[in-house]
Amino acid sequence: MGNIDEIKQRIDIVDLISDYTSLQKAGRNFKALCPFHLEKHPSFFVFPEQQTWHCFGACGTGGDVFSFIMKKEEISFSEALQLLANRAGITLNQDKTTTDKVEDKYRLRLFQLNDTASEYYHHLLLNTSYGEKARNYLNKRNISIKTAKEFHLGFSPDSWDTLTELLTGKGYKEQELKDAGLIIERETGGSYDRFRNHLMFPIHNNQGQVTGFGARTMDESLPKYINSPQTLIFDKGNSIYGIDRASSFIKKEGQVIIMEGYMDVLTAHQHGWQNSVAAMGTSLTENQVAIVRKLSKNIALALDADAAGEQATLRSTQVVARFIDKTEVTVISMPPGKDPDDVISGDPELWQKLMGEGSPILDFALETVTKRIDKGNAKEKSMSVQKLLPLIHEIKDPIQQSHYKRKLARRLDIDEAGISNALDKWRNGKTRRYETVVKKTDVSSHTNRRNPTEEYCLALLLLYPELSNTAQELSVEHFKNPVNREIFTQWRCYGNCTEMKKQMAPPLLEHLDYLLGMPILEQTANKQQHALSDCVLILQERELKKREAEKAIMLEVTREQEGTAAELAKLDEQGISSSEQIMAVQLKRRKITRGQDNGYN
Repeated sequence: MGNIDEIKQRIDIVDLISDYTSLQKAGRNFKALCPFHLEKHPSFFVFPEQQTWHCFGACGTGGDVFSFIMKKEEISFSEALQLLANRAGITLNQDKTTTDKVEDKYRLRLFQLNDTASEYYHHLLLNTSYGEKARNYLNKRNISIKTAKEFHLGFSPDSWDTLTELLTGKGYKEQELKDAGLIIERETGGSYDRFRNHLMFPIHNNQGQVTGFGARTMDESLPKYINSPQTLIFDKGNSIYGIDRASSFIKKEGQVIIMEGYMDVLTAHQHGWQNSVAAMGTSLTENQVAIVRKLSKNIALALDADAAGEQATLRSTQVVARFIDKTEVTVISMPPGKDPDDVISGDPELWQKLMGEGSPILDFALETVTKRIDKGNAKEKSMSVQKLLPLIHEIKDPIQQSHYKRKLARRLDIDEAGISNALDKWRNGKTRRYETVVKKTDVSSHTNRRNPTEEYCLALLLLYPELSNTAQELSVEHFKNPVNREIFTQWRCYGNCTEMKKQMAPPLLEHLDYLLGMPILEQTANKQQHALSDCVLILQERELKKREAEKAIMLEVTREQEGTAAELAKLDEQGISSSEQIMAVQLKRRKITRGQDNGYN
């Protein structure tokens, strides 16, 4: 038995996860509030029989003991392996280089790639006739060239392949451009530059490395903004625009101002408010709050004054609720129709005044939820209370909690005891709907046991490197088994077994040897390519079906908890169903497998 299997045998997933969150019995399984995101109803389930976990809520992901500890502790597979081995009392042989060095090397490559692209965009903005349009736009928005230089703004040319030709000419591979999110693959083959004819905002981490890009149109065309997709080095929910330039000023001022957009931050810094950053969207994530809290526990939210900005601030209230006792959070209310950019550039004195008039975030939430209700309508009162209960629950100080219960009671003209009773009922409420969802869900689809298709796919790639082009559409997300995922990551970095073995930890080396020893049923090169194509399509179809099922569950939750209108809003937010993609994959599979029996399904 290998180290990985022995760890899985010795460590019970229920015991492990119980160390991080409180589990409640749900039939043969367990449920809990998800430890990875804020929620008021349990969407996180643990399945002892399969030794797996799955979040049916915002995370939409799951796995085994390895994937849980990697996600929760934010560590690499090798670090998780050592941590769990220590817990299980197993000694690992650490003579060889661990696999996280492989990932670190590829991350560095992507950082360098993004930096090269950023320099090119910046050069076009400042020094070429192509960038005149972007320079005129910045001038119209009162952004100086000095500020553009400080934030390394750029311009992407109105071309389908200029950036691709530049970067491949410097020795980068198209797969690397794809992995960095700089190009998009065409369904008919080939690829094209993602960013074209846009004002470019390079996004840096706190170390100053370019993780991705934001881009803005310079007219009224939609979408107004686009961002890099999620990559190995870029995650929008974990990114803060301007954090690299604002960190020292946040520490100096003892406060961080969180705005909505790139232009808000540029204008704020240009006018001396250099402790300003942006969440790059409409609402905060817990990870973003965690990032800024390391710099200051005094947070000011300054989002737009329109309805969308108001709702975004309300959603942000729910995110920061967990930190409410240890963080001072205020809301800076904008004048009607204005955003921070408008106010700061148009009337800096007004901005200074608004900053001094910020209200505590719980007061803002209470005011926002209750200001438009009909006090003669009992149902509307009840709905308002239900929206605010999760926030009131997070107030641990009994005096403060009593203050807000009394304030809400006065606002709604109801008895404070009614709010206390509703809070007790909310805390102890049943979540039968989630249990029903789990019963309907094929839990076995979320297991991380041996997966023949994944293994056969890897064996083909390892034994026949000339087939690598067939696997260009594969990503690490298509491999559910954590060991297979690590093997694929190393194969993508090195491309040959000799280099992989030099970098590989012993437990992974055992699995690599197993894959290399698998019997390959297909004897001819043509059949091997067809077999690999079918493996790729099977893995793609599985991932698409998983996403579709999770989306259906999410919509069911939304419909039952918030009504049909909320469901339609979620549909619009999520975009087009993946059903068409599933059908396209199935059609490709039929073309490959018609009349064949490849013997590995």
